[in-house]
Amino acid sequence: MTKLSFLCHLQVIRVRVAPAAMQILVIEDEPRILDFLARGLEAEGFLVDGVDSGPAGLKQALAQAYDAVVLDLLLPGVDGLSVLRALHQQRPDLPVVIVSARSDLPTKLRGFGLGASDYLAKPFALDELIARVRVQLRRHAPRSEENVVRAGSLTLDLARRQARLGGLVADLSDREFRLLHHLIEHAGTIVSRERLLSEVWGYHFDPGSNVVEVCVRRLRKKLGAEAPIETVRHAGYRLTAA
Repeated sequence: MTKLSFLCHLQVIRVRVAPAAMQILVIEDEPRILDFLARGLEAEGFLVDGVDSGPAGLKQALAQAYDAVVLDLLLPGVDGLSVLRALHQQRPDLPVVIVSARSDLPTKLRGFGLGASDYLAKPFALDELIARVRVQLRRHAPRSEENVVRAGSLTLDLARRQARLGGLVADLSDREFRLLHHLIEHAGTIVSRERLLSEVWGYHFDPGSNVVEVCVRRLRKKLGAEAPIETVRHAGYRLTAA
C-alpha cells in the first residue's frame, strides 16, 4: 500500500476540536486534605479549583461551569448539605460527590435525597474518588455525534472518555484519552515522544521520563490485539489503519 492510499484508507473524521480539560471544584476546609485532593485530581489531567468554606464554595460553583464538585459536609459558614441543596436547586445537572467523615446511614440518605450523585466516607483511597468522579462525568456527559472523533474503525467518545474498536469499549484515564485523541488528530503521521510530552503532559523534553511509553502500553492493552498504535523506532508513534 502506498503512503497516499494508506492515508485515504484511514479516513480520519475530525468532528470537533480537542476538548478542554474537565474542571473540578473541591470544597474542603481542611488545607491538608484540600491540597491532597487537588494534587491527585490534577495529576489525572483535571483542572481543579479549591475553596475552603461553604459560602465561598457555593458562590464559586455557581459562577463557573464546572463539570463536577467534590464536597465536604463539615464546612465553616454554611454546612455542606445546605450547599448541596442550593446547588441542586440552581444546577440540578451538576454532579456532586460528597466526601465526609460522617459515614452514618441517615446522613448518607439525606445527602442523596438533596441531590448528591455519590457519597464517599473518609478516610478513602484517592484512586477510588477519581474513579467515582469519572463515573459521574460519564453519566452526565451529553450524547451527541459532535462528541465523537473517528479514525478508521477506531472511535473516541470525547464526552465519555471511551474508545471503541470493533466490539471492544475501553474507559480511558485522562492522560490515555488525551494521548489517543492527539494521535487521532494526527493519524497517519508520526508524532514524536517530545511532542506528546509537551502537548499531553505539558512537559518540556525530559530524556529520563518514560511516561509516554507507559501510557502507550496501557492504551494498547485496553484496545486489545488490534490496537492501531505503531511505534516508529527513534521517531515516535503513529496511528495506523484500524
